[in-house]
Amino acid sequence: MKFIHCPECGALLVKREIGDEGLMNYCEHCKKPVFDQPAVCIIALAVNEQGEAALLRQNYINAERYVCVSGYLKSGESAEECTRREIHEELGLEVQSLTPIHTYYLAQKDMLMLGYLARVQKAEFRLSGEVDSARWVPLQQAHLLGPKSETSAAQQLIRACQTRLKDEFPSQPANRTDI
Repeated sequence: MKFIHCPECGALLVKREIGDEGLMNYCEHCKKPVFDQPAVCIIALAVNEQGEAALLRQNYINAERYVCVSGYLKSGESAEECTRREIHEELGLEVQSLTPIHTYYLAQKDMLMLGYLARVQKAEFRLSGEVDSARWVPLQQAHLLGPKSETSAAQQLIRACQTRLKDEFPSQPANRTDI
């Protein structure tokens, strides 16, 4: 979020040199700098005990490719709480454990995505109204159904989780036709 007015008092912000930060927004009424804030959300790859990743399709995002679970943090919520909530809301799965993987900044949306590997038990999905379909996919092949762009946060997260779990879940044959 890019501020024009002070979020506390509503005064119009001015530009002022602030130490090492350089030229910044400043509220002369509150006598303090105002930092722009990117939107913050989580992105998570849910992996079950059989080495399968849960991928979902949300047609309003992409009707052809699958994505990871993602969602915006709510005020007062930790990233871990948000991740657990989003996986439960979108897929109906309970998270057993979370491992932070990486952060991803999306400049076009001014968004910071906090990436997690979520361990879950395999179960039937209970999809939310914003999810059109979901499926379990062998972890080492999840990237084949994900976004086409190798630089997308989802593809980067999938690849990082594949690398992290490669010894626990060795690759399945690459010529599978059932995915």
